[in-house]
Amino acid sequence: MTRGADASGQWPEEHAPVTPDWACGSCGDDWPCDTKRSRLLAEYQADRASLSVYLGACLAAATNDLRDAATASLQDRFIGWVPRNPRTA
Repeated sequence: MTRGADASGQWPEEHAPVTPDWACGSCGDDWPCDTKRSRLLAEYQADRASLSVYLGACLAAATNDLRDAATASLQDRFIGWVPRNPRTA
């Protein structure tokens, strides 16, 4: 095993999702947790469209895994927190 990686192959503090429950593998909160949200905003700072595409793909996968969850709740959880840039004319 690589030094610093846990048995699942994830790096500690990566805050990656654990499926099918879509919980954070580091802190146990619903994914994306607050830490992961901050990291994603920093990583995709210049390209919010790509962040939205990535989170939309995660939302689609989570919808299949979390069939009993309300759709609006999952939308808020996965993409509702992403700041929107004002539209330009």
